Amino acid sequence: MINDINDAAILVARVFPATLFLIFGWRKLRDYSGTVSQMVQDGVPMPALAAAVAIFMELPVAFAVAVGAFTRPSAVLLALYTLGASLIEHRYWTVTGADRLASMEGFYKNLCIMGSFLLLYITGAGKYSIDVLCGIAAP
Repeated sequence: MINDINDAAILVARVFPATLFLIFGWRKLRDYSGTVSQMVQDGVPMPALAAAVAIFMELPVAFAVAVGAFTRPSAVLLALYTLGASLIEHRYWTVTGADRLASMEGFYKNLCIMGSFLLLYITGAGKYSIDVLCGIAAP
């Protein structure tokens, strides 16, 4: 019974953060030119490539985490991606005025998201996953 609860908790821990990335990745894909424009405005290097990388990380990689496919490597990729996004988009230490608090909040929220992905790397996908169905991970 405890293992079922743990596996259900791991399922929720996979789906919740992945949903965030899926929602915003879909938005980036639907408005690719707007995404690139925003990245240009934010001073992101190679904005067209950065937008494509963001869409890849936020759609297929996040989907893999959500369904529990290649969960450990996908979770590490998303943790690193989130770190990179934080260091590019939420540099609160360079912001002044009213935007500083919002930037700081975004940075620390991203640290929490990174923590969830690192825990998924440690725990694996759990019983309710493609990894277990395919024999990639033990139940």
